[in-house]
Amino acid sequence: MEMLMDSSQAEHSLLSSVTASERTLNPYVTGTSVVAIKYKDGILMAADMGGSYGYTLRYKSVERLKPVGKHSLLGASGEISDFQEILRYLDELILYDNMWDDGNSLGPKEVHSYLTRVMYNRRNKFNPLWNSLILGGVKNGQKYLGMVSMIGVNFEDNHVATGFGNHLARPILRDEWHDNLSFEDGVKLLEKCMRVLLYRDTTAVNKLQIAKITEEGVTISQPYSLKTFWGYSAFQNPTVGAEGSW
Repeated sequence: MEMLMDSSQAEHSLLSSVTASERTLNPYVTGTSVVAIKYKDGILMAADMGGSYGYTLRYKSVERLKPVGKHSLLGASGEISDFQEILRYLDELILYDNMWDDGNSLGPKEVHSYLTRVMYNRRNKFNPLWNSLILGGVKNGQKYLGMVSMIGVNFEDNHVATGFGNHLARPILRDEWHDNLSFEDGVKLLEKCMRVLLYRDTTAVNKLQIAKITEEGVTISQPYSLKTFWGYSAFQNPTVGAEGSW
């Protein structure tokens, strides 16, 4: 009888230790950069549709731009399953807000603030949601655009990006963005950024969506591809001028 109790206790202890150590130590299926800008009438946001398993392009139709409530648009890079969990949190938040039926609704600033608390809370539990998020929206004529990292670092700006977009797209945006961008010029600017990312980011794919949000609501484009040119001399022989490197 004592041996039976010892074995059951040992089994319970083993199961408990396995459960207690469950953490997202590494992302599995991930999406790459999201780029977003303010334009004359609202917010524009772009992301490709690749879902990478390491460096293997596992999925080619992952939608990473989602509307949130009446006034907000969310884009995410990073772990796809964690993004789905965040969307579940936001569904509950919007449902709870609608249940008050008081004629008011959460704006983009409130949703962004909520996301910063969620990400920082999970970081403090050493079980982060492995995403960088961009939240944009328009309410009462006020445009709002902000981002939050997987550890809760957050800020607002006129243009933001995640992933490689921070290094490759934002320099372009700093040079070419201005307050009075039209919708057409904003789309061209985002396409320029996404084309550079396609050339330089190994996990980017040539299948993207661009979403806009204005006072009238959210519109997300059908997936499409960009025109590209791979005949540049640097692409033909990338090791020229790099003698002695790997």
